[in-house]
Amino acid sequence: MIRRYQPDDIDALMQLWLTTTIEAHPFIAKEYWLESEPLVRNVYIPDATTWVYTDNGKIGGFISVMEQQFIGALFVDAALRGKGIGKALINQVKEEYPKLLLEVYKENTPALEFYQAMNFQIVSEQPHPATARVTYIMGWVMDLRGLY
Repeated sequence: MIRRYQPDDIDALMQLWLTTTIEAHPFIAKEYWLESEPLVRNVYIPDATTWVYTDNGKIGGFISVMEQQFIGALFVDAALRGKGIGKALINQVKEEYPKLLLEVYKENTPALEFYQAMNFQIVSEQPHPATARVTYIMGWVMDLRGLY
């Protein structure tokens, strides 16, 4: 089930974020993510619009949109991947927003391929300011017929 984030979700959401972000980015030092945790917890999540996927009352995935268009986070528990949860979360935000952007590390091939399969296109390439790793900005725009 997909529902809107509630403040009581924060601890479970942050545990999922930390575990999956470290796993998805082995090319970045774990310490970077540990140092980023307070910023994600106290600024990014509260300032974003977030939806969570729950399975038997447990958070199995989430997506956060900042500034009405930027997907700042999309994470799915490793045990639940391949079951359409990421796709369902992307489709949830596509119903809410006519234009979406996101940033993905070039080295994160599974995520890059997933976003391309969800009709996101690479808009630009740049080094990430904090990690110096190359990232892509990817975009999706609803077409004039309302399809994606």
